[in-house]
Amino acid sequence: MNKFTFSTILSGILWGMISIFLKPLVALGLTSVQVMFFRGAVSALVLFVFLLIKDRSLLKVAPRDLWMFLGTGVLSLTFFSLCYFTTIIEVGTSVAVILLYTSPIFILIFSRFLFKEKITVLKVIALVMTFAGCVLVSGIGGGSSMTARGFIIGLGAGFGYALYSIFSRYALAKYNFFTVIFYTFVFSAISILPFCNIGGAGEAFTLRGGLLLLGIAILCTVLPYFFYTYGLSGLETGKAAILVTVEPLVGTLVGFLLWKEDVSFAKVAGIVLILVAVVLLGLPFRNDNQTIS
Repeated sequence: MNKFTFSTILSGILWGMISIFLKPLVALGLTSVQVMFFRGAVSALVLFVFLLIKDRSLLKVAPRDLWMFLGTGVLSLTFFSLCYFTTIIEVGTSVAVILLYTSPIFILIFSRFLFKEKITVLKVIALVMTFAGCVLVSGIGGGSSMTARGFIIGLGAGFGYALYSIFSRYALAKYNFFTVIFYTFVFSAISILPFCNIGGAGEAFTLRGGLLLLGIAILCTVLPYFFYTYGLSGLETGKAAILVTVEPLVGTLVGFLLWKEDVSFAKVAGIVLILVAVVLLGLPFRNDNQTIS
């Protein structure tokens, strides 16, 4: 397993741990949109201080390239998050997770036409396995009610999630990955501001709330976006998109170990499918030359 593959998998692991911070923050009275805003704002602040110390030149971008960060921050991070939260309300978490993880399908298609990446047999097999694994892990079929509105918005979440990989691929051709993720958080936080009531988020400014926001910003935002963006710099976009689907796997394990959520045989089978797919893509000696398109 090379460093780019490992980095991408690690990003999925860290994203999958988000409930460790998210549930206590919601219990404090914050809405999901408020958490999303503070997550982006605190992440941007942490990165700003880091880049001031490390290398101030990494904060410089050409005005003509701002469209890339509007893409990663607004069209991707903000758009998919709002769609995802709306889908959870509309049709439930299980279906929302499945629709969110249609993103690798979008990424494979985009990457084929935009970056001329080959759609190989192995990628398709891994994609089918990860999607099936996500279906099993989500527990879909347990009474979730699908609506046309929920389905369309859910697909919007998957589409928006995919756009980060696409826009960041363009940005990485010109900028350091630290620059990419910093401006992603800046544009996302600014775009979320009109949707959240900051005045009603007083609990976020207590010591406990502040520590939780710092934790979700560093461990579940800055670091995973760094690892994923770094992974993208050395992997095909479609492959990275499949590798990061360890996120629902880790989320399920965290739910079982920390929140005492039930783990059924179907969820275990889903975890195994996702793990096998990730191992297949991570094998350095595989023959991955047989293409479909």
